[in-house]
Amino acid sequence: MSMVQGANATGVRGGEAPRRSVSILGATGSIGRSTAQVLGLQRARFTVAAVAGGRDGDGLGRVAIELGARFAAVADPAGYESLKTRLAGTGIEAAAGPQAVVEAALRPADVVIAAIAGTAGVAPTIAAIEAGRTVALANKETLVCAGGPAMRAAAASGARLLPLDSEHNAIFQALGDADWTTIETMTLTASGGPFRTWTAERIASATKAEALAHPNWAMGPKVTIDSAGLMNKGLELVEAYHLFGVAAERLKVVVHPQSVVHGLVSFADGSVTAGLALPDMRVPIAHCLSYPERIESGARKLDLAAVGSLTFEAPDLVRFPALRLAMEALAAGQGLPTVLNAANEIAVQAFVDGRITFGQIAVVVERACEAALAAGVAREPADVSEALAIDHRTRQLAAGLLD
Repeated sequence: MSMVQGANATGVRGGEAPRRSVSILGATGSIGRSTAQVLGLQRARFTVAAVAGGRDGDGLGRVAIELGARFAAVADPAGYESLKTRLAGTGIEAAAGPQAVVEAALRPADVVIAAIAGTAGVAPTIAAIEAGRTVALANKETLVCAGGPAMRAAAASGARLLPLDSEHNAIFQALGDADWTTIETMTLTASGGPFRTWTAERIASATKAEALAHPNWAMGPKVTIDSAGLMNKGLELVEAYHLFGVAAERLKVVVHPQSVVHGLVSFADGSVTAGLALPDMRVPIAHCLSYPERIESGARKLDLAAVGSLTFEAPDLVRFPALRLAMEALAAGQGLPTVLNAANEIAVQAFVDGRITFGQIAVVVERACEAALAAGVAREPADVSEALAIDHRTRQLAAGLLD
C-alpha cells in the first residue's frame, strides 16, 4: 500500500496553480520554523489557515502574524494570555487547550503540516486524517503509536499522507511510478549522530550537551537525543512499515555520516534509486507543500564535487542497542511499537532531567517492553483510543521502573 492515498491534491499542471491553504501543527518547533521560511518565499502560492503550538503563546502569535494565519491555538492554556495579547487588534482568532489544537487541524486547508512532537501530536494528526485532509506527516508518534488505526482511518476517509521526514520523503521520491511488486528493499540512512565513532563506555556516560550536539541536523531536543542513540532511526523503520506497506525484513538501515543520501530503494533487477539533498528540512517540506509540483525551497543546492565523498557503514547494534530494540519491536508487531515509543519518551525525559544516564535510556526501554509483555499490555490496538491507552499504561510502567 502506498502512503499517497485519495485524490484531494490541488496541484495543477500547466497554467497558474490556485493558492493552497496550509495549516501548521507545531508552528513554533524546528519543522514549523522551516515551513515558515518556505512559505515566506512562496507568498503568492500559499495562504495559512491555522497555526498551533505547545506552550509559547507569544512565539505562536508572532508566527501567526508573520504568516497571516486566520486562527492560532496554543495547547497549554497557560500560554493563552500571551497569545491573545500578541494577536490583539490583528483579527486573528486565538484559542487554547488540546481541543483547540484539534480545531486547528480541522480548519479547512489543502495541506496540514503535522509536526507536533511526541504523543501530543497524535490526536490532532488523526483528526486531520479522519477529516480526509492531505497530511504532511512529521509527527513520528502517529504511526509508531497508532500506525494500524491511522492507516485504516486514511483509507476510510481518503486522506492523502505525504511523508515529511527526510528519509521517508527521499524514498517516496525515489519510488517514482515503480511497480511495487519489483521492490526488494527500502533503506533509511542514519548520520550516526554525535556518537558514531565513540566506544560503548563513552556513549553510556555521555552528557546531555554531548547528546544534543548533532553534527548535521538542527532538530528539537527529543528527536536529537533519539538520533544520538539511533532510536530515531528505529522509530522511522516503524513509520516506513506503515507508510509503504512493505514487510519488516525488507526495511534496512545504513549509517551515512554525510547525510546527503537520505533513502534508497532496491529493485529486483539489481538497480537502486536514491533521494539525495543537502541536510535541510526545507527540501522535503517544499516537496510536500507543492506535491506533485516543485517549488523553490530556499535550501542550498547539492554539489557532489564539493561534497567530495560519500561513505556508508553498517549500524552497530551493540553500541546502539536502541536501534536493536526498535527492530525487534517492529518484527514482533502487535502493540510492541506503541510500548517502545511510550517507554522511550519517559526514558529520554528522565535523561534530560538528569535522573538516568544516556546508557540507561535503552535499559529502561527494554525493561518497560518486558514488563508490558508480562502484563499483557502489548496487544494490537484496535483503534486510536486503545493505542493511547497502551501508551498511557506503558508510561506508568516505565515511570515505576525509574522510581
